[in-house]
Amino acid sequence: MKAKINALVVDNNMEFTSSVVAYFNNNANINIEKVLDDGIETIEYLKNHEKEIDIILMDMILPGKDGMKILEELQTLNIKKHIIVISSYRESYTVRMLNKFHVDYFMLKPCSLESLETRIEEVMEESEDCLYEDKKVSREIQIKVSTLLHELGVPSQIKGFQYLREGILMLYQTTGLIGGITKEVYPEIAKRYNTTASRVERAIRHAIEVSWNRADYQMMNQIFGHSIDYDRAKPTNSEFMVTLSDALRLENNTILKSYI
Repeated sequence: MKAKINALVVDNNMEFTSSVVAYFNNNANINIEKVLDDGIETIEYLKNHEKEIDIILMDMILPGKDGMKILEELQTLNIKKHIIVISSYRESYTVRMLNKFHVDYFMLKPCSLESLETRIEEVMEESEDCLYEDKKVSREIQIKVSTLLHELGVPSQIKGFQYLREGILMLYQTTGLIGGITKEVYPEIAKRYNTTASRVERAIRHAIEVSWNRADYQMMNQIFGHSIDYDRAKPTNSEFMVTLSDALRLENNTILKSYI
C-alpha cells in the first residue's frame, strides 16, 4: 500500500488552516501531519521531526521568522523538503528570491483546495533528478493556450505571444519549473528562438501589458481572482504564466471552459 504524503502547514491564518485540515481530513493520499503558525516554532519542529514530513505548505508572512528566513535556515541546516509557498504576498522581488531555494511551487491566495491537492500530488510524483518531463503536450492543450492568449488580448503577431505560449506550456508540463522561471524558463525559450533571456522577459512583459489594457475586465477577474488588484498593478510575468498553466492543469476548470 502506498504511504500517505505527510504535510506540514505553516500559516497564521486560522480560517485558511482550518479549511485545509477539513478538506484533507480522511484524504486517501494526503495527511496534514502538523499545523504551525510561527516561524521559530517551525524551524524547531523540523529539527526534531524532519523524517515525519514529506512536504511543507507555507505562507511567507509569519510571526517570529518569516517565510524567507525559514527557507534560509532550512538550507543552512540541510533540511531538504518539498515546499509549496501559498501566499497573498506577491512582490516580484520575493518571487525572484524564491529561485534561490528549493521551492517546488508558488500559489497565490485565494486558491482552490482542489488545486492545492493536485499540486501536492504532482510535486511528490515528479522525479527530483529530472527537471523537464519527457512527455508531449497534446495538440488540444496547445490550441487551448493559443486561444486563451487571444481571448486575453495578446496579439499573435508580437514576439511575446509565442514566448508566453512556450512558457505556459513548459509550466504546464513541469510544476518544478515554478521556482526557476528566470533561470530555466527564459533561457530555454531564448534557446528555442535564438535570442536572449532578457529579451524574452521584456517581450513577455510587453505582451502582458498589452493584454491588461485590451482584455475584458470580467474575464481577467475570473481567471486571476482577487490576488491581483486590477486597478493598481498588472500581474508579474511569473504570476501570469503560472496562473494560466495552473488553470489548464485542472481538468474541470469551469472558468476556462467558459472562454475556450
